[in-house]
Amino acid sequence: MADVIVVYHSGYGHTQRMAQAVAQGAGAQLLVIDAQGELPEGGWEALNTADAIIMGSPTYMGSVSWQFKKFADASSKVWYAEGWKDKLFAGFTCSSALNGDKASTLNYLLTLAMQHGGLWVSQGVMPSTSKAALRDDANYLGSYSGAIAHAPSDAGAGEMSRGDLQTARDFGARVAEVAGRFRS
Repeated sequence: MADVIVVYHSGYGHTQRMAQAVAQGAGAQLLVIDAQGELPEGGWEALNTADAIIMGSPTYMGSVSWQFKKFADASSKVWYAEGWKDKLFAGFTCSSALNGDKASTLNYLLTLAMQHGGLWVSQGVMPSTSKAALRDDANYLGSYSGAIAHAPSDAGAGEMSRGDLQTARDFGARVAEVAGRFRS
């Protein structure tokens, strides 16, 4: 079984709930970026030995949170040594608007992975685009580059769409499956 890490920051609990669903699907370890943008003790070592890193951040003002950006900037030490070269990466995000410029956040995560010489794992879940599609269907929001979720600003994390959380679980399972193929 592949060693997958989900590293994420969550401001209000929605991205955390999504991270938990991704980790459940992947059988992955969760690694929280705290409110100061720091990893817990042993976090860098866990990332260095992982087969795949799934990154998550809320979308704030069209990009990752400052806490996630601080983590990304700190990864320059790993970048300089090419420590994550050829590692598998994937990403997810959540915002309060249906669009919310989530693609900008996913592109940021993808660019970070590419700067590290990584290999990106796409969503791999067809979108629910028929007239009969319902909001709680998997990949209803229609993302290909990573998992995305919508959480209204006045809704708690417990009110997230079942479809978005299922998409997150499916996404995590896909990353773990691809990592397993690369590992063998």
